[in-house]
Amino acid sequence: MKGGEPQLVLALEHGPSLDAADFVAAPSNRAALAWIERYPNWPAPLLALHGPAGSGKTHLLHLWRARAGALLLDPAALGVDALPRLLGAARAVALDLAGDEPVLDQRALLHLYNVMGERGGHVMITSRAAPARWRIELPDLRSRLAAAPSVAIEAPDDELLAAVLGKLFADRQLRPDPDVIAYLVPRIERSLAAAGRIVAALDRRALALKRDVTTALARELLDEMTSP
Repeated sequence: MKGGEPQLVLALEHGPSLDAADFVAAPSNRAALAWIERYPNWPAPLLALHGPAGSGKTHLLHLWRARAGALLLDPAALGVDALPRLLGAARAVALDLAGDEPVLDQRALLHLYNVMGERGGHVMITSRAAPARWRIELPDLRSRLAAAPSVAIEAPDDELLAAVLGKLFADRQLRPDPDVIAYLVPRIERSLAAAGRIVAALDRRALALKRDVTTALARELLDEMTSP
């Protein structure tokens, strides 16, 4: 793995890159990355990663999925009756839960936890809120989640955002003026997804206008994007 958080979203129209080579390690994701590298020596069958949108949770999930050979399940398809068919003989399962309050079959998650425990397997889940903040109706599930490690991923800091922007520009063979990244970092939303969007937009604008990527161009674009 290469240094830092999160999700190096490449040009969004091409889809985000979730490869290890596109991951940038940083203080915001260091603890989560350490847990992934510690696999399979986890103290419980489940590990929960949580953090704000755009913090790189999905990228980390896919790094672990590649490391563990994990099966990626659709949370919406999760059900107690469907689990045997969905799981097969899998011993590692990844669940990417969207939204502030994950919507999923709690009985199925409890059953999945138990099955992985019996198999000596593992589950990694990602969500915006820590499992301790979910509305859990099943006491058994609540106790299992409370006993499982829960690791926070913070929003990217300036150093990470700058590194991500530099990587995204390089991936598009763009050579922005030296001060463009310093201009963008404090002015864009603090997420890796936002970094991907602004670089893609600057690429399109520079191509359409046949201009270099300069601070003036970045200023024009941001003014348009933030104007009422």
